[in-house]
Amino acid sequence: MESSLVVISLGGSIISPDGVDIGFLSKFYKAMKSYLEEDSERKAVLVCGGGAPARVYQNAYRAVAEAADADHADWLGIKATHLNGTLVRAIFDSFCSDPLVTDPTGDISFGKQVLVAAGWKPGFSTDTDAVYLAKRFGGKIVINLSNIKKVYTDDPRKNPEAKPLDSIDWDSFCKMVGSEWVPGKSTPFDPIASPIARDAGIKVICSDGRNVENTMNILYGRPFEGTVIG
Repeated sequence: MESSLVVISLGGSIISPDGVDIGFLSKFYKAMKSYLEEDSERKAVLVCGGGAPARVYQNAYRAVAEAADADHADWLGIKATHLNGTLVRAIFDSFCSDPLVTDPTGDISFGKQVLVAAGWKPGFSTDTDAVYLAKRFGGKIVINLSNIKKVYTDDPRKNPEAKPLDSIDWDSFCKMVGSEWVPGKSTPFDPIASPIARDAGIKVICSDGRNVENTMNILYGRPFEGTVIG
């Protein structure tokens, strides 16, 4: 996939599945450091999801509030992405001169090789932010890293007949995930982001981000395990 710009949607499920996964972050940072230092023209946008902190606070809100409001639940998730994003931004400090991006349409200088972003506003997940940033900076592929190896024809946890897919076109994928966003919803790729990516001609690669070697195979254009959408 050799390109000067890569956009990576770093799922909260791999940054903070229960607590912060220090082992994953250490391996990911070392691999990306090597990748970036090999070629000063390479740039990476890292968009961070919310993970366990988002679920914990959203569940607490729903348990206590008399009538849970979707916007309030979304904002709790967004603030969790800011926490994870602040951590990742600090880790990549030597490669990143911009503050954490929380509005992909705002003033962004992209002064060094890395840009770190997190949630923007209610109505969608950080996958949508990743697509907006890919459009803005000319990225043609978004690598969506989560805790699943491939996209399935159905939820494999509920349907034992679900089959893994090597590839799927955007129209078929959009039909599969629907068009509605629910705060905390878990889908291979955000249903709001999907038609935006389709219309912009952006491909998405979904893969298991915990396998850092596989992620680097994607970056270097080698054979990899995952699903190509688009």
